[in-house]
Amino acid sequence: MRLTVIGTGYLGAVHAACMADIGHDVLGVDTDTRKIEALAAGRAPFFEPGLPEILTRNTEDGRLRFTSSLQEAADFGDLHFVCVGTPQRPDSLAADLRHVEAVVDGLVPLLTRDSLIVGKSTVPVGTTRALSRRVAARLRPGVDAEVAWNPEFLREGYAVQDTLRPDRLVVGVTSPRADQLLRAVYDSMLRAGVAYVSTDPATAELVKVAANSFLATKISFINAMAEVCDASGADVVTLADALGHDVRIGRRFLSAGLGFGGGCLPKDIRAFLARAEELQVGEAVSFLRQVDRINHRQRRRTVDLARHLLGGAFAGRRVAVLGATFKPDSDDVRDSPALAVTAEIVAEGADVSVHDPEGLDNARAALSGPTYCTDVMEACRDADVVLHLTEWRRYRELDPVKLAEVVRAPRLLDARNALDPAAWRVAGWHVRALGRPAHVPQPGPGDALRVTIPQAFGPDCTAPTPRDPLSGAPK
Repeated sequence: MRLTVIGTGYLGAVHAACMADIGHDVLGVDTDTRKIEALAAGRAPFFEPGLPEILTRNTEDGRLRFTSSLQEAADFGDLHFVCVGTPQRPDSLAADLRHVEAVVDGLVPLLTRDSLIVGKSTVPVGTTRALSRRVAARLRPGVDAEVAWNPEFLREGYAVQDTLRPDRLVVGVTSPRADQLLRAVYDSMLRAGVAYVSTDPATAELVKVAANSFLATKISFINAMAEVCDASGADVVTLADALGHDVRIGRRFLSAGLGFGGGCLPKDIRAFLARAEELQVGEAVSFLRQVDRINHRQRRRTVDLARHLLGGAFAGRRVAVLGATFKPDSDDVRDSPALAVTAEIVAEGADVSVHDPEGLDNARAALSGPTYCTDVMEACRDADVVLHLTEWRRYRELDPVKLAEVVRAPRLLDARNALDPAAWRVAGWHVRALGRPAHVPQPGPGDALRVTIPQAFGPDCTAPTPRDPLSGAPK
């Protein structure tokens, strides 16, 4: 089939490359000419494992091309995927649909034959219906175009895998023709047994925001339990393991730590809140406000614990930060919890060095103040405390004995609960983590287990500065 993919960011570039890889002729479209040139040369403009190989293979084979011309897209394609961003509006929690609307306004008047416009961006429920009216008002006489919605469920770092081997395909359509076209697009996946859910557009739009809201809720739940564990001396990792054995709950997304970030979950749950208010059912999803507050509180609690480890103040102390991206296997620092913690520590007067395997350039552009290091040992040299803020595999493989030789004081705050505390303690490190006691004594034969509840946080945590619950900024 002849497909266009309009918008070549994380979603669009991966979708275009993967659609070409399963045999379609694909034209990617973007207004950023530098991005188009890079993609046309087989270079991914961002870090995503597996994408460069697929780009190179399909551009060389001629199945994948890129352009900045909507006219070329209208002439080329029978089916147009819309993959542009839907960020949070600067003046509210709602999603900003200007880019989606701009695609419709620019493409539809150029269409000369019947077409299917398929949205993949995350949008508020009701968007397909509104765009359908917008399309109808801009069509040439005698030309028909239908709008459908086919939400994406990609994880950065696994986007290629999630596109080629998804756990489900969801399409929201209003006609049998649209459903048949989308079944044809994904025919190879359907033959491989991928679940296919064909429904109305409103349900398809809700599937995406509901999935993200559920995942965000699960993450914030275990982070709330981590706070209870800190107050009681319990261990949140053991708690999560025990909960995870319950098939109704499961262990995935039940890891306590610094919380979620990135370009999807934070803005999507806020947009869901805003849309629910517009539909006059805001009370039904009001719990998402608390989910967002808990998520931001984890950042503040991490800063508080790091300060506590340094005796109550950052000024004049050297802090090593491991990780700047919002998650591993990505160079994305949008709404990164790691970078937010780093910014606050810098603001409190610490001398901060940051290492990240892939995200240094983006972090440097987003936050001035820290020293950015390409070598882990150099980042940790003479550090008074090491903060593990993004759970890259490289950090799990660090030798704590060798690292102890370059720091000024062997103090570690594992804000992701991803390192082996026993191995680090044996190497001489004082280890702390959110939701885990500083030390759990081992009982002798016949002895009752006696646990001394540690004072995990100082007065800064028990009497925090009032802050905005969504942005985390001081009021």
